Amino acid sequence: TTFDGQIDLIDLQFHYPNRPEVQVLNKFNLTIEPNKQTALVGSSGCGKSTIIQLLEHFYDPTDGRILVNQNELPSLNLQWWRSQIGFVSQEPVLFDATIKENIAYGDTAREVSMEEIQQAAKNANIDDFIQNLPERYETNIGSRGTQLSGGQKQRIAIARALIRNPKVLLLDEATSALDTENERIVQEALDHASKGRTTVVIAHRLSTIQNSDRICVVHRGRIVESGKHD
Repeated sequence: TTFDGQIDLIDLQFHYPNRPEVQVLNKFNLTIEPNKQTALVGSSGCGKSTIIQLLEHFYDPTDGRILVNQNELPSLNLQWWRSQIGFVSQEPVLFDATIKENIAYGDTAREVSMEEIQQAAKNANIDDFIQNLPERYETNIGSRGTQLSGGQKQRIAIARALIRNPKVLLLDEATSALDTENERIVQEALDHASKGRTTVVIAHRLSTIQNSDRICVVHRGRIVESGKHD
C-alpha cells in the first residue's frame, strides 16, 4: 500500500466504551493534508487527544469514517498502518536499557543500524549531548531515564519516533511538561522532524504551534474555527 499522507475525518462521533453518556466527539470533520502540520488546540477534555487515539486505531469511532488515502481505516492492515506513524507524547516512556536500545525500539520489525540510530538522534537535536557522555550510545538510561532531564528524554523519544521514518507524526502535548528553555530546544527538534511529514500536533501553548500550516480550535468535540497563526 502506498500512502501519500492525506487523512480525512468525516462526521466522527465518539464516546469511550465505559462512558457512553459522555459524547467526546460530535460531528467532527477534518482533512489532514499531506506533508503539512495541522494543530489542534482547545481546553482539556474537548476531544483533541481522542483524535490521536482514533488515528492510531486504538478505538473505532462510534459513528463516522476515517479515510487514509480514500481507504477506510479499519480495512487497512493494522501493523502496516502503525508502522507509518511516529508518536511522541507528553511523558515519554524510556526503558532501563542503553540509549541505543531505547532509540532502536521505535522499529522492532528489523535490525536497526547504528548509522540510522545516530541519524535519528541528529534529527532530534540530541546527538551532541549523547556524544559527550562517557559511554555515548551505550549509556544505560536506568529505569524511567533518571539521569536525563525532561528535554533530553523527550528528544530521545523523538529520535525513537523517527527511526522508522514514519509518514505521519502525532505529537500529543509533546513539550507541555518542559520549562521554557527545554521547550525551545525540543520544539526545534520537532519542527525539524515534521518537515516532509503529515503532522498532527495537540497543543496547549500557542508558542508550540505558531509554525503550523493550519490551527484548528476544538470545542465540545468539534472544530469551531480554523486558520493560520498570525
